[in-house]
Amino acid sequence: MKAMTVQSNRMKSSNSYDIVWEDDFSELMAQIKKLQLTAEKYCIVADSNIAGLYLEEVKGLFEREGLHVTSFVFPAGEQSKNIQTVQNLYTHLIQEHYDRKDILVALGGGVTGDLTGYAAATYLRGIDFISIPTTLLAQVDSSIGGKTGVDFENYKNMVGAFYNPRLVYMNLATLDTLSGRQFACGMGEVLKTGLLGDGELYVFTINHMYEIDERDHYVVRELIRKCCEVKKHVVEQDPEERGIRATLNLGHTVGHAIEKLKNFKLTHGECVALGTVCAAEISHERGYLSTEEFYEIRDMNVGFNLPITVDGINPDDILEVSRQDKKIEHGLRRFILLKSIGNAVIDDTVTDEEVLRAFDFINGDRIDGE
Repeated sequence: MKAMTVQSNRMKSSNSYDIVWEDDFSELMAQIKKLQLTAEKYCIVADSNIAGLYLEEVKGLFEREGLHVTSFVFPAGEQSKNIQTVQNLYTHLIQEHYDRKDILVALGGGVTGDLTGYAAATYLRGIDFISIPTTLLAQVDSSIGGKTGVDFENYKNMVGAFYNPRLVYMNLATLDTLSGRQFACGMGEVLKTGLLGDGELYVFTINHMYEIDERDHYVVRELIRKCCEVKKHVVEQDPEERGIRATLNLGHTVGHAIEKLKNFKLTHGECVALGTVCAAEISHERGYLSTEEFYEIRDMNVGFNLPITVDGINPDDILEVSRQDKKIEHGLRRFILLKSIGNAVIDDTVTDEEVLRAFDFINGDRIDGE
């Protein structure tokens, strides 16, 4: 077993928790027993895709321990990440008489983890939850750090809470069932993580491109571990995003705008990858990155099956939607720029003109028309 502990000494009314990496679910119950919980009931939350793959196996582990288990399954997809799905989960918990000692179990990707965590933070003013991330994106990013929430009327993650899980248990074998596109989605967050906080991780990712594409077990495990180390380091310093944690949003200002304007037809990782190219171009234009560094960042998207252009978007709409982003502070659009590879900074001075020039580099309509 490999594990690391995320400390939360600076986060009020929350707990530290372990991240555990295994190759199957065989150690899940042993890890839960270590928590010495007093729960009598566990509710496993999963989307309709993951339920067909892993729900019965995981449910069986709890039942063999004599525990009472129910499940809540919702339709797969970003469209389910909303208040209505959380309300439906509340109804299930109330009807099944879940109380403050009982536990939610998030089994799945980022959507499942985010909405389950938010439900846990708010049901009966807070109950415990355990995260079992099954996608690369969730394992390298969204399951760590206690950010929970749902979308509101197509505004990404507009409603939420900071609320830590009691345990993050990763079965790396679940990555074998991901489609190529979903695996690439996770790579969008991997590349982002190296660029913002660990230049050595970024170089490791590039140098092992072929092994990653083949999903080499050792290389992918090391990749996930390195990403978790970066995020652990950041969230321990700033658990509630009052400072340095905002750098984890590299690529998200434009990325979230693209995600909304494309009606969530692109994956989150694809949109982050496109947004990161825009942030890198602004950084290049300001003289922080060399021309070679900028084009390497852009072209690495191709190497990991991520897009470098997007079409069907009016550039002025990018400006408008990014002004409505939840990261706006005092009327200023918060951008994350790269002072160098592995060194991200928060910048509130990015102008509309800079955003439009950067968007030109990914605007498929403009490029195709040349």
